[in-house]
Amino acid sequence: MPGSHLNAISLRGLQVFEAVARSGSVHLAAQMLGMSAPAASQQLRNLEATLGQSLVDHARRPLALTRAGRAYLNYACEALGQLRQGAEALSFIDISHLRSLSIGVIEDLDSEVTPRLTLGLRGVLKQCDLRLSTGLSHLIVQEVAERKLDVGFAARPLELPAGVSEMGLLRDPFFLAVPRGHLQAAPETIDALAALAFLRYEPSQIISRQVAAHLGRLKLAPPGRIEVYSNETMFGLIASGAGWTITTAASYMRAQKFHNRVEVFPLPFPRFSRTLSLIYPTDWNSEIPKTLAGVVRSILRTQVVGPGLAAWPWLRGELMTVES
Repeated sequence: MPGSHLNAISLRGLQVFEAVARSGSVHLAAQMLGMSAPAASQQLRNLEATLGQSLVDHARRPLALTRAGRAYLNYACEALGQLRQGAEALSFIDISHLRSLSIGVIEDLDSEVTPRLTLGLRGVLKQCDLRLSTGLSHLIVQEVAERKLDVGFAARPLELPAGVSEMGLLRDPFFLAVPRGHLQAAPETIDALAALAFLRYEPSQIISRQVAAHLGRLKLAPPGRIEVYSNETMFGLIASGAGWTITTAASYMRAQKFHNRVEVFPLPFPRFSRTLSLIYPTDWNSEIPKTLAGVVRSILRTQVVGPGLAAWPWLRGELMTVES
């Protein structure tokens, strides 16, 4: 009888079901969860057997949810979300003695990380004055160095200021972003984009310096001298057909309102990536940044890596959380 063996539902089975629903593939779901495809398939079958319902149409490619699967997905996601929030809250217990904490978050992670991080912190740091701000990476790094911020989540700079350390969180690969419909397939060289201007991030930004350094190493000089300060303006210009850029997965994911008019492709030259890191004063209690880094990596796996690999399987092995 359906529902009579709910105690047999496994957490892993729910995770596999959620990942399959997101990616449309058992193979991709397995990669997202760090397990083998046969093991993921078995977990999904076990969940279906326990519920007495087929959740996925196994004959379709990509896999599609059945009517029962669509109905159950909301409950599965809600349950997993509660469990993740609980785990994140427990992780903060070791820093529950803090009485004040100021955090800077790069704009590219603001919508993915800040809400869940805040909920977790507020659940444990009840006596703590918490301040969160959003900004550009180089400014966050500078404010940590000047002790205006306790900690920051930002792109790893080419050189850290004295007295500042970092812990890696996310490997964030670069790719092309172009007006939708301008290319029919991934280009073999950037010459395919010659009709459009190359849009550059404003030079003081870490992302701009990294792109410029990589193009310089490859002796590439795409035409176009339009420099853009904000990520939203960048994608607004691309959406309007004004040009193209080299950007990252996290930057693109934040610009959701432009996704129907912007599309992305792999780079037509050796790929590279930036690292998003936790930035903190070197003389800080090491347990505090370790705790924060662990929680944020967990959030990034769910909010950035999983959806990113489902959308762009060609980023497999490049878009991932890092431990250093």
